[in-house]
Amino acid sequence: MEASDKIAAVERYIQAFADSDMDIIRDLYADDAIVEDPVGSAPYVGMDAILGFYEQSVPGPTTLELTGTVRCAGNSAAFPFNAVVGEMRIEIIDVFEFNDAGKIQHMRAYWSM
Repeated sequence: MEASDKIAAVERYIQAFADSDMDIIRDLYADDAIVEDPVGSAPYVGMDAILGFYEQSVPGPTTLELTGTVRCAGNSAAFPFNAVVGEMRIEIIDVFEFNDAGKIQHMRAYWSM
């Protein structure tokens, strides 16, 4: 998977929030993916659990703003961004690990209040 493909996946992820589009989320993730958001919390495993998580996160006025460059290495991409929910702003770093099919296999979100 080329760096440009990984960056495009990050851009689509941000677009999913802007459009509240669960179809983008479904398309980005592998069926057996794992989401840790935030790292250290109970992981969401598999498409149903992941979609349930995002259905709680995506609807509503949430905006993601990239705050730096997407960094790609190996089969992963890491990127800093802000999640803006009303007056609240959370600084986050996400790491996407991609499988051979170009789907997100493991997502880790690093943040705290």
